Amino acid sequence: MRVEVKARNNSELIRKLNEVLSDEVTEVYVNLRPTKEILVRILERAPNVRKISCPPSLYPKVSKKAVKALAQMGIELVPEGYPRGRPRKYDEGTIKEVQNLIMNGVPPKEISARMGIPLRTVYYMIEQLGVRRWKG
Repeated sequence: MRVEVKARNNSELIRKLNEVLSDEVTEVYVNLRPTKEILVRILERAPNVRKISCPPSLYPKVSKKAVKALAQMGIELVPEGYPRGRPRKYDEGTIKEVQNLIMNGVPPKEISARMGIPLRTVYYMIEQLGVRRWKG
């Protein structure tokens, strides 16, 4: 059984873990960084847990010793979820096409008109490429 526990702070998370964890739980997702205190509480309340996950942005902040200790007990601690932030407006294919046009010397105004992308965005893509000058 999988359980998702979300809270605004560690004390609230620990309180919720006490309420929802049981022997049947094998997977736990927490939305905060799994500290030693939180990990101990999970292991106490859900002895059969095999997987603990947290947001990818918090995973690098987890103690390496804790990850290693859990692994020795047969429990994996993994990042899970979607990266935060605004999704890209243009897919990789469109971006590659703009890059090819830039590298082939097509002027930014023409790229903008041809592809229906705002001129400012074309200049931004040029800046991201690190191109100082283009043919044309």
